Amino acid sequence: MQHTVVERELELKLILSPGRSIPVPARLAYRSDDPYAVHVFFHVNSEFPVHWTFARDLLVEGVFRPCGHGDVRVWPTKSAGRSVVLMALSSPDGDALLEGPAPQVSAWLERTLRAVPPGTEGGQPGIDDALDQLLAR
Repeated sequence: MQHTVVERELELKLILSPGRSIPVPARLAYRSDDPYAVHVFFHVNSEFPVHWTFARDLLVEGVFRPCGHGDVRVWPTKSAGRSVVLMALSSPDGDALLEGPAPQVSAWLERTLRAVPPGTEGGQPGIDDALDQLLAR
């Protein structure tokens, strides 16, 4: 069975403090066989990339308005006159605030929405198998 993969490499900024950030190479990934999730890989060129998975709907909404709670929060804002999307990630290992360029994130999200339109995620081939595997653990 063929699945659609939508990826985009881009540079995010890890916000260290107001006015201080460092660039972080990242990859956004979406797979039609995991239609509810988006995957973000940070430090993609390093020996130990960091991987986060969260709901695609959260990122879609976060491009337009603040959303999320707990481990992942996303909201739009302006930085140096540019539209950006901020992602606040929290784990037992620490917290990170990342800034991504809104036009690139939005364009990538549009591609995922064309691949699997909202409301059709449950009809994707293989979703039942993936849920069975998840619940069997």
